[in-house]
Amino acid sequence: MQRRNLIGIVLCFLIFLLGLFCKGDVSFYFNVASLMIVAGGSAVAALLSFQAERLRIVFRVVRSSYSRPLKSEAEIVDILINLAIKSRMAGILSLQQDEHETSILFLRRGLGCLVDNYEPQQIRDILNTEMYFFKLRREDSERVLRTIADFCPAFGIVGSVAGLIPMLAGIDDPGIILKTVPLALTSILYGLIFANFFFIPFAANLRERTNQELLLQKIIMEGILAIHGEINPTVLRTKLLSFLTPADRRADMVPLSRIQERFHIRIDDRFDLDDVDDHPGPSVS
Repeated sequence: MQRRNLIGIVLCFLIFLLGLFCKGDVSFYFNVASLMIVAGGSAVAALLSFQAERLRIVFRVVRSSYSRPLKSEAEIVDILINLAIKSRMAGILSLQQDEHETSILFLRRGLGCLVDNYEPQQIRDILNTEMYFFKLRREDSERVLRTIADFCPAFGIVGSVAGLIPMLAGIDDPGIILKTVPLALTSILYGLIFANFFFIPFAANLRERTNQELLLQKIIMEGILAIHGEINPTVLRTKLLSFLTPADRRADMVPLSRIQERFHIRIDDRFDLDDVDDHPGPSVS
C-alpha cells in the first residue's frame, strides 16, 4: 500500500473514532452478540454462495493489490525501449535471458512469444486472450466482494429484528428493553461498517488496479509487436509515450522553437482562425 493511502486511512479512522467519542462512551458501540450475528451470518452466506477455493483466491488478490506496488507506465516504456535496443544490437534471440529475469508475467509471456518466433498476428491473439481472461478473473473477484458487501447490511437487519422481538415481548419489563436495544441498533451499525469500510472499498480498489494493469498490458503488447517488427527505438518510444498522461511525457515534447525552425514558421505567419470565419473566401458555384 502506498504511504499516502496508509496515512489517509489512519487519519480518517481516527476522525471516525473521534466522532464516536464526541457522543459519549465509545464502549456503547461494542456488542459481541451483534458482531457475531453480522460477521457469522455474512461468512455463512459467503460460503453457501461461493466455493472455498474462490474465496481463498479473492483473499489473495485483495492482499496482493494492497501489498505489491505496480510499475508505472513510464517504467514499462523504459523497459521496452531497452529491450528494443538490445534486440536491434544482438538479435531477437538475445531476449531469451530476459524472459526469466523480469517479474512481470505478461511481459515474460510476450518475450516468450518473441523468442519462439511467433508471427505478429499470433502474438497479438495470444496476448489479447491473456488480457481478456485476466479481466474476467478480476471482474469475478470484484463480484464476490460486492456480493459479500450486500450480505453485511442484510444481516445487520437480521440482528436488529432479533433484538426487537424480545424487546416487544418484554415491553413491560424495562430490564429486557435495556438488554435488547443495543443488539437491535449495533447490528445495523456493524453491517454498514463492514460493507462500506471494507468490502466495497476492496472491490473499488480491485477495479482501479485492474484498469491500471490492463493499461500496462496494452503498452507491453504494443511494445512486443514493435520489437518483433524491428521498429526504430526512437519511433517506438514516441509511440509508447502516447499511452502516458501529458504530465508524464512533457519532458519529451518537441520545443516550439524547433517546430518553427523545421517548418519555417515565422511569428508574422500566425493568424487567428476567427479572421478566417469573418472573411470567408469566394464561394464555388
